[in-house]
Amino acid sequence: MARIAGIDLPKNKRGEIGLTYIYGIGRSRSREILNAASIPLDKKVNQWNDDEQTAIRNLINSEFKVEGALRSETQMNIKRLLDIACYRGLRHRKGLPVRGQRTKTNSRTRKGKRKTVAGKKKVAKK
Repeated sequence: MARIAGIDLPKNKRGEIGLTYIYGIGRSRSREILNAASIPLDKKVNQWNDDEQTAIRNLINSEFKVEGALRSETQMNIKRLLDIACYRGLRHRKGLPVRGQRTKTNSRTRKGKRKTVAGKKKVAKK
């Protein structure tokens, strides 16, 4: 079992896909890492020997910010936006979409479950 950056990589997946289980590494970055370590992209994670695992681990630790460090940096960036009270920070604070999406009909992911507001009753004229 390969354990890199505190994550147990799935054994039966190709190396290119297995590395994407690490937060901060996607497909293109995993290809870049495997090419730099001179490991074939289609070689499965359970077929990596100790030298290959060490090479991958060293590359990731030296060149990329992943997992906890990346998560904390992202949270610090959001906190900075909240502190300076810019538009993006206010959107984060209100729990609304930050990047200009419409909010009249969509954005249920950010806003949460619908809160129904009762309509006003019309007064009947006599």
